[in-house]
Amino acid sequence: MAGIPSLADLVWARGYTDPTWARRHTTSGRELVPSRRVWRGSGGESTLPAAPAGALDDLAFTRPHGQSLTLTELLARAETDALLVMHRGILVHEEYLHGYEPHVPHFNASAAKSYLGLVAAVLAHEGQLDRGAQVAKYVPELAGTAFGDAQVDHLLHMGTQMSYAGRPYDKALEAQRYFAVLAPQLRPYGYTGPATIREHLATARATAEPGSEFRYENGNVEALAEVLRRVTGTTTSALLSEMIWSRIGAEEDAYYLLDSEGSEAACGGFSATARDLARLGEMIRCGGAIGDRQILPEAVTSTIVSGVPDGYPHRVRFPAAPPEAPATLSYHDLWWIPNDPYGSFMASGIHGQRLFISPTLDLVIVHYASQIISPSVPQVPLVQAFLKIGTHLRG
Repeated sequence: MAGIPSLADLVWARGYTDPTWARRHTTSGRELVPSRRVWRGSGGESTLPAAPAGALDDLAFTRPHGQSLTLTELLARAETDALLVMHRGILVHEEYLHGYEPHVPHFNASAAKSYLGLVAAVLAHEGQLDRGAQVAKYVPELAGTAFGDAQVDHLLHMGTQMSYAGRPYDKALEAQRYFAVLAPQLRPYGYTGPATIREHLATARATAEPGSEFRYENGNVEALAEVLRRVTGTTTSALLSEMIWSRIGAEEDAYYLLDSEGSEAACGGFSATARDLARLGEMIRCGGAIGDRQILPEAVTSTIVSGVPDGYPHRVRFPAAPPEAPATLSYHDLWWIPNDPYGSFMASGIHGQRLFISPTLDLVIVHYASQIISPSVPQVPLVQAFLKIGTHLRG
């Protein structure tokens, strides 16, 4: 989500002020740290039937201060690398900018959190994962930490409060310290802190009861990923491949970045092509099915919006919401829910990564970007633009 730090800063640490450098590194995370592929499987790729809707270029998008932008202008302001729009299963718009190519995986940043949430929800639906269990039941070495003493469901809803290594909690600084754990190149001189993700998680101590407040924190997702590895006995990459990626007809392998221990950076180290992400979104929009093949349980995909549990502090203010945006978002199983009239939900990552799904509008949008995050650079209202595209296509 724009304004929320994520692992994307590994390759975009300079990208806040240097978009050329940022874009050059959006697809090269494997040059910084090891990676592991998410295998596409041995089957053929599924088709993406296309029928371009040229009228999208003529749409006008109004920014918060009344300025009107064409789609081309909006994409330029968002530093867009790719935009794919699917409506009723048809690819109606596909555009690549700044030299980005369709076959090249692009960082998804924190949008990756939602894909892990989907896997966890399926395992819980199948009875392999107990949402109400303490995390330490699955990962004993996290006992006594903020994550180990929380329930699995707290992780899925960002419901933990913690400080790391006795420091006062600061979200931006903790994000940078997490990057230093993952990539030795980003460690300051004389660094003596954790060298793996699990070592980092072990330093977290609770500062409030689990479930008492929403706090968007990468550690929840990394702890959840370790739980799923223990439950299934496999890596995060193999698990996502087995349950989803090898079953959607992907054209390309995806991949995760790894720490020095070989654990995936689950909170934001995932990369995939825009076309394959569109396949994932379309499968979810269609109730977990591709044609007559049920890939994921319909009960999981259909309750991303409706299944927000009672009693959670799940309504939070969009950090950079324009005035006309809804006052709240909901958060469920690591998906953002805009609370619009169309049952939409999205996976969202810093610098403009989005997988936006709107069942009522029959809409799936993939947006990749290298957007600068700075108080001096107004953020582009992507969600509002997506909804305008969807209502226009609906007619």
